[in-house]
Amino acid sequence: LVKESPHLLVGELRDDDHVAIVTYAGKTGLELPSTPAAHSREILAALDGLQASGSTDGGMGLQLAYDIAKANFVPGGVNRVILCTDGDFNVGVTNQGDLVRLIEEKAKSNVFLTVFGFGYGNLKDSTLELLADKGNGNYGYIDSRREAEKLLVEQVGGTLVTIAKDVKIKVEFNPAQASAYRLIGYENRLLKKEDFNNDQVDAGEIGAGHTVTALYEVIPAGANEPMPAVSVDELKYQRTEEGGRKSEAGSRRTETGGRKPEVSGELLTVKIRYKETTADESRKLEFPLTDRGADFASASGD
Repeated sequence: LVKESPHLLVGELRDDDHVAIVTYAGKTGLELPSTPAAHSREILAALDGLQASGSTDGGMGLQLAYDIAKANFVPGGVNRVILCTDGDFNVGVTNQGDLVRLIEEKAKSNVFLTVFGFGYGNLKDSTLELLADKGNGNYGYIDSRREAEKLLVEQVGGTLVTIAKDVKIKVEFNPAQASAYRLIGYENRLLKKEDFNNDQVDAGEIGAGHTVTALYEVIPAGANEPMPAVSVDELKYQRTEEGGRKSEAGSRRTETGGRKPEVSGELLTVKIRYKETTADESRKLEFPLTDRGADFASASGD
């Protein structure tokens, strides 16, 4: 699959795109110097000649891959390292923290990272997801040719072309419309409230054509639905905002912060912060949403 997947990608490239291949099993080396996709036979022959052997020095392989990408950097182009691995780096830099620091340093060069996980049993899934996250990139697990086709043919734009980095999404519910809400999933993606406006805090990247779906359970204002039971001691020295305490079930009553709830028909406002791919400062977008009361059958595809 590791050899077959790049085959699919080469078929999607333009003649003036370039590919280089770095290996890091047994020893780290440049298997193929930067080669235009017009010479696809050379690229495919290099791929077909790859063989698994020896130990895995992923850190050194990444170092060389970034060096090659930087030497062939195209201003305004798509400059990317694609790492194919099970993540079981067993020589050289093997500590997860050291690997993350290496990736964070290389991400400053505007060369982005795509990580593809292969294999099973010893797959270091959490490490690979973290590396892609810190490398301004994305992570996909390829367990079949069909999955490779999805990531490298059908969704190749989203896989390789980053349109925004450090994307943060904040949803603010209107207490006049929602008495309580609960986000379902995304436990490993949650940010602190104060992190939303902090451009120093790393966040996720969005590729061309990517969509993100978040599910919320919402209890409308006035509903007879009880909140989950909360077992939290009262604070001794500080007064809490009415109902603004998070429960053990991950639910939250809508917080007013001392202000009156907005009496408009808006259910919520989605706020998005993002950075242009070469920018250090973020921009903010806001989208209010009003629940029109439509039934599920008439809802949009999204």
